[in-house]
Amino acid sequence: MTHMDEFFDDEDSLPPSRNASSLARRITGVAVLLAVVALAWGTWSFLTGGGGDAPQTDYAGEGVGEVQVQVARGDTLTAIGQTLTDAGVVRTVDAFTDAAQANESAASIGPGTYTMRLQMSGANAVELMLDPTSRADSRLVLPEGLRLTQTIEAASEASGLPLSEFEQVIDNPGVLDLPSWAEQRPEGFMFPASYDLAGDETAEQILTTLVERFDVSADQLDLVARAEAIERTPYEVLIVASLVQAEVLPEDMRKAAAVVYNRLDEGMPLQFDSTVSYGLGITELQLSAEQLESDTPFNTYVNEGLPPTPINSPGEAAIEAALDPAKSNWLYFVTVNPDTRETKFARNYDRFLKLKDQLREFLAENE
Repeated sequence: MTHMDEFFDDEDSLPPSRNASSLARRITGVAVLLAVVALAWGTWSFLTGGGGDAPQTDYAGEGVGEVQVQVARGDTLTAIGQTLTDAGVVRTVDAFTDAAQANESAASIGPGTYTMRLQMSGANAVELMLDPTSRADSRLVLPEGLRLTQTIEAASEASGLPLSEFEQVIDNPGVLDLPSWAEQRPEGFMFPASYDLAGDETAEQILTTLVERFDVSADQLDLVARAEAIERTPYEVLIVASLVQAEVLPEDMRKAAAVVYNRLDEGMPLQFDSTVSYGLGITELQLSAEQLESDTPFNTYVNEGLPPTPINSPGEAAIEAALDPAKSNWLYFVTVNPDTRETKFARNYDRFLKLKDQLREFLAENE
């Protein structure tokens, strides 16, 4: 027998272990336990963003504290997400953009200053930005017929910028990119509308936006071509629009525009109290005899023709009326009830005097 045969000889081999099956069961049990632990760890990591070096992409909950963030005009959802991340509102940009893409209303998030909380989930951040109470009131609302001075006062109040900064822009109107036919005269071009402010604009940017909005309406109304069609310059049309804006209600604007053009064609002074008030820097329309004789370029009682500039910023309805006046030979109109602004029109002087009597009666009864 060789040494190898001796090595494999069965006579000296150890007996089989009576605990072999028990050992196998213990090994299997440990393996199952490890699998369960691994599954639990993986589930917890997925839900919380934890686990080893795996990055956490989102916070949980509605957040704590308070912080203000500013969304600039034109910011994309990604840019907003970056702003929120930098401010500590959300953990990552993806946390916000993923939540925004899952919420159809997120597209309506606009420029402005928002009051947010720290360490918010992306979904909660989106919901809070959609809540109007989170956004600071930063809207500039300009009604039709505001004078330039009134417009910049409103812009200063809405933006929080000093009035002096707006006055500096008005004193240097070349920066506003006014139409060439405006000849650097800004009155009349601050278009009346509602504007959302992001809070980061300068006075120049705000006023430029108003002029750009005027350009949009002027293009839509085809102002330049239609002014030429009625043998007027676009600037003359804008002046007429400002007059009817100041004098009458929208339903009477085309009639009032007809009166303006008819009196111009007849060589008659316009005799509009609104222009006299503008020249005097006041807003009253019931003027004294002395005021009606004031020496300003805007006194249309003593000066024939149109005033040198618009006297306010007219809206689209007034501009449309100036482009398409009523077909009539009216030469006069009188607002017989200043409270309701009821206005009546006349073709001759005798009828005009009767309308003035109606106004006097109203004023006497309502002293």
